[in-house]
Amino acid sequence: MARTRSWRVRCCSSAANGAPPLCTRRSLARPRLASRRSQPSASRPVCSSASTRSRVSRRSEADFRTARTPLDAEGARGHLSALPRVRTHAADPSSRRMRALRPTVALILAACGGARVAPPAAPAVFPDARTALRAFIDSNVGTAEFRNAHWGVLIVDPARGETLYTRNADKLFMPASNQKIVTGAVAIAQLGPDFRWTTTLLARGPIRKGVLDGDLVARGDGDPSISTSMRGDALSPLRDLADSLRGRGITRIRGRVVAAPSPFTDAPLGLGWAWDDLDEPYSAGVDALYFNEGFTQILVRGGARPGDPVRATTRPASTYPQLLVHATTIARPITAADSAQRRPRLTAGYDSSHTGVRVGGTIAAGDTAVLELAFRDQSAAYVAALREALRSRGIAVDETPRDSTSSLDSLVALRSPPLRDVMRAFEKPSQNQIGELLFKTIARRATGVGRADTAQRVVESQLVAWGAAPDGFAVRDGSGLSRHDYVSPRTLVMALDAMRRHPEFRVFYDALPIAGVDGTIDKRMRGTPAQGNVHAKTGFIDKARSLSGYVTTADGQMLLFSMLCNNYSVPTATVNRVQDSVAARLASLRLTSP
Repeated sequence: MARTRSWRVRCCSSAANGAPPLCTRRSLARPRLASRRSQPSASRPVCSSASTRSRVSRRSEADFRTARTPLDAEGARGHLSALPRVRTHAADPSSRRMRALRPTVALILAACGGARVAPPAAPAVFPDARTALRAFIDSNVGTAEFRNAHWGVLIVDPARGETLYTRNADKLFMPASNQKIVTGAVAIAQLGPDFRWTTTLLARGPIRKGVLDGDLVARGDGDPSISTSMRGDALSPLRDLADSLRGRGITRIRGRVVAAPSPFTDAPLGLGWAWDDLDEPYSAGVDALYFNEGFTQILVRGGARPGDPVRATTRPASTYPQLLVHATTIARPITAADSAQRRPRLTAGYDSSHTGVRVGGTIAAGDTAVLELAFRDQSAAYVAALREALRSRGIAVDETPRDSTSSLDSLVALRSPPLRDVMRAFEKPSQNQIGELLFKTIARRATGVGRADTAQRVVESQLVAWGAAPDGFAVRDGSGLSRHDYVSPRTLVMALDAMRRHPEFRVFYDALPIAGVDGTIDKRMRGTPAQGNVHAKTGFIDKARSLSGYVTTADGQMLLFSMLCNNYSVPTATVNRVQDSVAARLASLRLTSP
């Protein structure tokens, strides 16, 4: 008889709400190869509690026809409960006679009205489906085109505590925006879905006959919702604040509109962000006062004829930043050759003062174009927009410097939408700055200090509490834009499972992009079983592509998966196709018999 080797596996206790936890740190420990001396006796009981140990045998391929597919050495680390071993019985004559009598006995019992009918057996498991799944994934990620790539994949069935596929599940990868899975999960766990941010306007000076004889001070705590994407018009909530001041009878501010000291005391940019992307909207810094996701749009209009002046304005706020227009109107291209040679090229960049923006380049006569540029000073952008909103509501602002030693009196406050709404604006479009604001808000709420280094410790402690190994991640920011973020597929799956078992799971689940429907995967996996099924977070920075989330199989089982690919040299679309095909395969999978 062929010699078998056994792996020692620790079973996990059930979660408080009845759903089995995916894993604990102890259950994820690397399995040790059992020696001959440590073979269990035949009388050892089957695993029934968290303190009981059981064995999973590595059997031959022929055994797959009669039992669940056993896990390999790496897969055993993600397996939660011991798989039952197949027991065979000696074929003695008495047992053969009993088997022959079973149909007769069954008929007699069925005819008895008072006979107790046995409950239906649990659905049979298809080991061949698991084998085919592994072969399918191996054939996709193990091709020659990925010979220099680094793939990490983990797929688990949390209801059964079973690992369906694993490859480099404990290795570290740059997650890109899959870091937002961690940030969003920790935010729900620590802030709660009903958490709101508050922005307060305060008076520094007395108010007499509708005139504030001093400065109007704006104090923020990181509200991410003052944006066109969330409010329809980023200026709308600021106009609401202005209306509230008018309601208190204030019609004039003799001082200035200024920002209070920020509770976020570190740099506005994340650790390890690429310096050459800092003017891009997705790389905007953050602060306690935060306007329109940290960027402005510059609408550029060419003149009527070549040589006519070019006009440019900013939106949603029209007064910040100041524009210096040096662009030129050129003739419209007539032929394809003209179009290629004289294609309009516009540029926008900050001057040496970092307050003015120079618009240069060329634009065809009669054309319009929209440029986007990150704010360099987030508080200044917010204050400028607030000043504009005040004036639009008939409140004059003199901008005369006043005494800054007076006490502050609260006037009006603006509350954000709840976190459950912000989560959708965060995860579906993969909005980096919301991730950074959540990151610092988590730290400030937990410790009173709104710094990224404090946030790192808070988030890492939560991951360990969920069962992640301390060497299974390196948290550096809240968005994944940093190339110093690292995480293993197992850590991401643990975060997904922690949310699956959380009372507010639907808040997290519904915030994720849905394949073929919305978010960053609205055009992916269309026409496959994954469409409308897969809820997953994408991630992309140069040479890092990720997809992790939830999928429901054809027989109704929710699976958790994480697919991370780093250091690839193929087009990113090729990585997408592999990830999409695996997700579609999982959606069509049947793990049990009908």
